[in-house]
Amino acid sequence: MPQQNFVDYVKICCRSGAGGAGSAHLHRNRQTTKGGPDGGDGGRGGHIILKGNKNLWTLLHLKYRKHVIAESGEGGSSNLKSGKEGEDIILEVPLGTVARDVESGEIEFEITEHDEEVIFVAGGRGGLGNDHFKSPTNQTPRYAQPGEPGKTEWKILELKVLADVGLVGFPNAGKSTLLSVLSAAKPKIANYEFTTLVPNLGIVSYRDTRSFIMADIPGIIENAHEGKGLGHRFLRHIERNSVLLFMIPCDTDSIKKEYAILLNELKLFNPELLDKPRILALTKSDLIDDELRELLQPEVPEGIPYLFISSVAQKGITELKDLLWETINK
Repeated sequence: MPQQNFVDYVKICCRSGAGGAGSAHLHRNRQTTKGGPDGGDGGRGGHIILKGNKNLWTLLHLKYRKHVIAESGEGGSSNLKSGKEGEDIILEVPLGTVARDVESGEIEFEITEHDEEVIFVAGGRGGLGNDHFKSPTNQTPRYAQPGEPGKTEWKILELKVLADVGLVGFPNAGKSTLLSVLSAAKPKIANYEFTTLVPNLGIVSYRDTRSFIMADIPGIIENAHEGKGLGHRFLRHIERNSVLLFMIPCDTDSIKKEYAILLNELKLFNPELLDKPRILALTKSDLIDDELRELLQPEVPEGIPYLFISSVAQKGITELKDLLWETINK
């Protein structure tokens, strides 16, 4: 997916429709000169609705739509006729889209299913006509309710990428290279930090025509949970992955220390991420021999399945796919 076409964050101004006013009409015709109230209710203002669409992978179609304005409801009329409701506006979004209020920053809801619809900003209610206010002591009320005004709110939409396997590691850990080897995805690869600026998705072929989805996500750095580096842009995409594949180069100063930093950043961002299955891939193993590999064994963190792999030399790739498939389907 080209980076310029992948948009995972948009900020839009939403204005729902105002409700129509109720009617204060009194019934009149040739035979009736002093009839009772027959004013109808005003129509509801248009909602702004989010709808899940499994065929969308980006928020690109909303990037340049800064203002979304729904139609107002029409006023009621005589003969108890209700006003027409304002037309709703439906915004289709990818699964995994999170709606957030700009002012409070709080998450309001998340779209997770195809065709799921949630009211984003509700339209104003229509006012009641004067027929609702008649009573034995007031048989001809000459007043009705005005409609509720619409709401104008700034909203944020954030996308969390859905994948079976999410790659977790520091910049230059070899995540993009692995994805390019395992799938047909062509992520940008270079020897400097933050080559990957947006998630890249690839379909990894497995045995007997089976497959799973892998996501290469921008590299994490220490204090990413505070927004440093690509911070939250990275971390929110991890939340919707089934299995986390930690990638640490064999030539790093301390495998245990690097793993601990990565794990801590996930914990500080969302402790529930630690409940996901984890696998450790020690990359660039083509740079070390068997003797050095034995010396690195004590450096491997305890309690996590691990493999030595080399994407360039195609070492350990088949074993890694087997382990990932087994873990995904547990």
